[in-house]
Amino acid sequence: MGTGLLDRARRPSAGRVLAVASAAPALILAGWLAAGLPLLLLGWFRPLAAVPLGLAAAGLLCRYGLRRLPEVPAASRWQAAAVVAAALGSAIFNLVFHGEQLIVRRDPATYTQYAVWLATRGSLPIPYGEAAFGGPDPALRFDSVGFYDHDGAVVPQFMPGPPMVHAIGHWLGGLPGLLPVPPVLGALAVLVFAGTVARLAGGRWAALAAPAFAVSLPILYTSRTAFSEIPSLILLFGGMSLLLDARARLRAAREAAPGTAAGDAGAGAAVAGLVFGLAVLVRIDGLRDVLPVLVYAGALVALRRVEGRAGTAPGVREAEESGVRGAGAPDASPPEASGVRGDGRLGAPLLAGLLAGAGLSLLAAVLLAAPYLDYLSGSLVPLLAVCAAVLLLTAIAAALAPRLADPLRRLARIRWLPGLAGGAVVLVMGLFAARPLLQTVTRHATTPEDLLTSDFIEKTQAANGLPVDGSRLYYEDALHWVAWYIGPAAVVLATVAGAVLVRGLIRGTASEWLLPLMIIGWTTVTTLYRPAITPDHPFAARRLVPVIIPGLVLLAVRGLRWIGEKAENRAPARLRRVATPARLTALGAALLLVPPAVTSIGTAFTPVGRGERAAVEAMCAALPQNASVLLAERVTADRLTQLVRGVCGVPAARVAVVPGTSLPAPADVTRLTGRVRAAGRVPVLLAAEPGQLAPYGTPVQVMTLRTRQDERSLVKAPDGTWSLSVNVWMAVPGGDLA
Repeated sequence: MGTGLLDRARRPSAGRVLAVASAAPALILAGWLAAGLPLLLLGWFRPLAAVPLGLAAAGLLCRYGLRRLPEVPAASRWQAAAVVAAALGSAIFNLVFHGEQLIVRRDPATYTQYAVWLATRGSLPIPYGEAAFGGPDPALRFDSVGFYDHDGAVVPQFMPGPPMVHAIGHWLGGLPGLLPVPPVLGALAVLVFAGTVARLAGGRWAALAAPAFAVSLPILYTSRTAFSEIPSLILLFGGMSLLLDARARLRAAREAAPGTAAGDAGAGAAVAGLVFGLAVLVRIDGLRDVLPVLVYAGALVALRRVEGRAGTAPGVREAEESGVRGAGAPDASPPEASGVRGDGRLGAPLLAGLLAGAGLSLLAAVLLAAPYLDYLSGSLVPLLAVCAAVLLLTAIAAALAPRLADPLRRLARIRWLPGLAGGAVVLVMGLFAARPLLQTVTRHATTPEDLLTSDFIEKTQAANGLPVDGSRLYYEDALHWVAWYIGPAAVVLATVAGAVLVRGLIRGTASEWLLPLMIIGWTTVTTLYRPAITPDHPFAARRLVPVIIPGLVLLAVRGLRWIGEKAENRAPARLRRVATPARLTALGAALLLVPPAVTSIGTAFTPVGRGERAAVEAMCAALPQNASVLLAERVTADRLTQLVRGVCGVPAARVAVVPGTSLPAPADVTRLTGRVRAAGRVPVLLAAEPGQLAPYGTPVQVMTLRTRQDERSLVKAPDGTWSLSVNVWMAVPGGDLA
């Protein structure tokens, strides 16, 4: 019996297991990105270099991020098991129904082809390979959808973070190994999100929030194929959890060895900052999402200066170290800061980690994604200006912190301020709900990109049976999009919880919610105001994934907990007997699980793009040895140029089309095929129809794909998929296909 008691004593608690399991994915992902990026910049992103360095970096971050990790309070075994079960269920379900989007039509296939290139070549940019076509020619083009022609090479769209992660799957098993990576990341996102919920709302509510999050259609959608939103979510919510853990370590430090524990807390804050900063390497929009972290870090630095100034008074520094205020000591910080007293020492390491991660990410953006930044300049330049202004104002506020302490203290004593702040939350959400009645968001095309978007919207409107107006953006419905995917009750509960928590923050309570509310509130408002995406669903739903859906689900369960606390403390005895914790949990399950599950049913059991891998592999096998592929039709060239170059491993270029048509001039095709033969290679032409190739050789069909694609719904939640057909024909001018 004594041995059994000893074994149970050594066994980690459920709270400790949940804390470690939910923090580790963000640390491992951050370590992989931090180690892999320098290798990519040097052109050495290969398994022999990246794997050991990535594992070492991940291990180092785990050492400091998980060291003396506090356990999630009051998390039982069944609650931790429920969270793990939700994550495993997500992985299995999405692995069964994962997509196979390889043909470049929209962003997922662009990410996949980017990952294939990194996994097989390990360097950027992508060279033209003009020698395989007999040298430069005015009719040769090497760009395609998602891949820019820039400074004599091809540069992929998007940030390199997600392809660096997906490349691991290709190293393990080629295309069959690459395609399951998104479901694995989706499962890790469920685990990380639930860990944040457990830290802020408790283990019982994490067990409810995890499945409610996992069954939401946008989460399913982005967990089945290559997107950037799920890795971004892992880093953002992982960063929140790591900072909460650092804060808990600091508060627990005031025991036996305050110096050592404070150092652990500072290291944890630095790691949290690095994780936040690397979110920019995954999505350039992450720069907006982590802006509140910059403000929060600056506020902690300012608080530390105020505490340091007050600490010179007799007895105050000793009181700060012991966690209590000395008798007769002056109030060192404003009342609203009382909940964060002592947290100021986390500010400098958090800021350092954030600037290191974001700086490394921006360096990668400039060196590896310059044309993408140019494309986004209309929104990116203002965002960078906002970031610079916030950084400057934060520095000024930190410098003037001792002088600002008294005015802030007086401001916090205004009795009606907490109520006003809470009411503002309700007002903002109410305005978003009423926005369709107040505004119709439009944009008139002025650039070639705008014209393409306008044409796309018109075609989608016609398919949806809506009035055709290419200027419509449907952004006024953005909050209603959220209600589609998590349910109206969740939106209402989240609004109530947000108002209650903001009111509490002003009063000096619930300080652990300060940064999460800053991130959730800032990103929700800015994204709902301007989603900046083509408004067809489920594609547009990806904008809600990194912060809005997990953030509002988190707030919704906190709202349920608040209702339970009010019922327990203030309700009559008869009502308390009815509103038991078990019944409240059951009610929460009905409100938070059923609506998103109903919305998701229409698409959850239909994989998108199935058959693409087999079709692509068959086409690659049909290409002759020593081929140089010329894509002689516009749509086929848009979809397949990079695929042929990356997946098939064959030099590929498109032939410039005659303006106003989808086909090149016959003289250009004839000249280029002759130049390929003169270079000692076999010219191969690809197009969508046999008649497009008949003038040059005998057409042979090399791809006949019949699959499903995403629905394009504009005014309601998607409830199905559309059919998709892709045909590719091949001809070898003057050659024998046999």
